[in-house]
Amino acid sequence: MPATPTPSVRREWPLLALGFRPFFLAAALSGALTLLAWLAMLRGWIPMDGYYAGTNWHAHELLFGYGLAVIAGFLLTAVRNWTGMATATGAELGALLLLWALGRVAPLLPLPGVLVAVLDLSFPVALAASLYQPLWRGPNPDNRAFLALLIGMCLAAILVHLQARGITAGTALAGDRLMLGLTLLTLLVVAGRVMPFFTRTAVPGTAPKSRQWVERLTFGLALLWVGADSATQIGLPVAVPAAVLAASLALVQGLRLAGWHDRHVWGLPILAVLYSGYLWLILGLTLHALAHLGVLAPFPALHALTIGAVGVFTLGMMARVSLGHTGRAMVASRLTVMAFVALNLAAAVRVFAPLAWPSLYGYWLTASGTLWVLAFALFLWVYAPLLVSPRTDGQPG
Repeated sequence: MPATPTPSVRREWPLLALGFRPFFLAAALSGALTLLAWLAMLRGWIPMDGYYAGTNWHAHELLFGYGLAVIAGFLLTAVRNWTGMATATGAELGALLLLWALGRVAPLLPLPGVLVAVLDLSFPVALAASLYQPLWRGPNPDNRAFLALLIGMCLAAILVHLQARGITAGTALAGDRLMLGLTLLTLLVVAGRVMPFFTRTAVPGTAPKSRQWVERLTFGLALLWVGADSATQIGLPVAVPAAVLAASLALVQGLRLAGWHDRHVWGLPILAVLYSGYLWLILGLTLHALAHLGVLAPFPALHALTIGAVGVFTLGMMARVSLGHTGRAMVASRLTVMAFVALNLAAAVRVFAPLAWPSLYGYWLTASGTLWVLAFALFLWVYAPLLVSPRTDGQPG
């Protein structure tokens, strides 16, 4: 692996020493606060008629706020390890964080709609520009896929803003679903790189297998499913193909996970959380197939993918990356394990309880949201001090 470049940021500013620090902190804060605000909106304590209407704000902030912050923190950290080339630190990193934050705050202020849109759209563009050199000119051409994903995320945001600005009708949901699909594609790429490696290093004697035909099917099916799923949101008659693609992708992901799996991973919470997030992905795709066929309502599938796959997997990655890149042992503390359990419970309550007891839907929604907030509050309690402090081993970053 190429040597990691020495960050140029001064040691007295550890928060801006490497991308995971400010963006994981911002993601956790965003994840907790936006869910609290959403629960307050549902109870009528906060109006739902802002720049994004109601559920559109909820979806947008969890995907483009929380989700994109996690992706930014991971890429700004991992890309320098993959390529041996520098990524943003110091003032440049601070400027990226500020741009992300402005995109979150702008819809809440009495600003012209066009300015709100520009601020929100600027962040994925700026992030792609910041990462362009190492991703495009680095030693592995496969890394260029992340630039395509970031450009796609910008296009997804444009669909949301077109409806928010009153230019189109019905494109916001398609934009949100495209963003979810691209986030899941990012998860698939990252999981393929880290889970076999993490399993091999954590469980002695294991030999995780990544079969080439499974990898090719994974990304071929995933790209087709993302397109078909997004198309269903604008009324195109592709529900049956989308269902077939979702079910096929779920099956292939089961094979992919089986190639990596060893039963001993479940005794290692810092690794088990990634496997549980991947199982939520497989379940969510299966439920999506049923939803596309009209057998099941769409919300269980949607929340299996958002709370379960995206939420659980990203929380696990944030915990692991934060420990490793601050020079600490790769062991989840008791409070971290509690956070992992709480988020898995949040997904289970949101997905399964309304199916069993639909008359208590409001209660289950509140219970799931509370568990989500608890998970990120626990993460902040444990990891915020690590993220704002220098590495324990004296190394830069």
